[in-house]
Amino acid sequence: MISWLEVNTPFPDVSLALTEEDGAAGLLAAGADLSPERLLDAYRHGIFPWFSEGQPILWWSTDPRMILMTDRFHISASLKKTLKKVERSRTSGGGWEIRFDHAFEEVMRACAAPRADGPGTWISNDIIDAYVALHRQGFAHSAEAWLDGTLVGGAYGMCIGQMFYGESMFARVSDASKIALAYLVHFLKSNGIAMIDCQQETHHLASLGAVPISRKNFLSHLRQAVAQPSITEWKPIPLF
Repeated sequence: MISWLEVNTPFPDVSLALTEEDGAAGLLAAGADLSPERLLDAYRHGIFPWFSEGQPILWWSTDPRMILMTDRFHISASLKKTLKKVERSRTSGGGWEIRFDHAFEEVMRACAAPRADGPGTWISNDIIDAYVALHRQGFAHSAEAWLDGTLVGGAYGMCIGQMFYGESMFARVSDASKIALAYLVHFLKSNGIAMIDCQQETHHLASLGAVPISRKNFLSHLRQAVAQPSITEWKPIPLF
């Protein structure tokens, strides 16, 4: 059994999340709302929302937790070659631009859109509205790849103190999401952020250098990171 949350109900301890044996590993609670206060409280305690249209709000704290250390981000030889072309283009006034927080809602809607190999993601209009509100408060951010004035790829997530929580990415041209992510990781690393929360394990994340760690170790890092001062200026930094 999991807890049903009313608007004023606090989250249960994450140790009470269901396990793989229960059939829903990491599921902690259901209900409540997606207010900025609720979401910030969730992220500060290693909890995130994830649910499909028609379901109640479901709250999760997975164990193990997939994370990416910013100093271990894997850039393949082909991606490095692409990034050098992008960097030359953006510094010489060519077709590529990297922007942060220029089109946050557009990035979210692109992440929510149907994919070539399947339907749209779990990112509903309610989720978009909730994270746009957090963006306006300075907690949610987007990294964006633009080509000839058109948004072609991006990633978004949450940042509290020195902890970044990655949420989703999209690409409309080859490698565009990885390009945006590479600039985001470089920026975070340059600003002292050591860990990106990737929430759940996937082969794609693993190919970029993400690894699973225990929830205990994740929370130990999280408690220290969220207590640190937040980044105040979000601007891309040259890669090379």
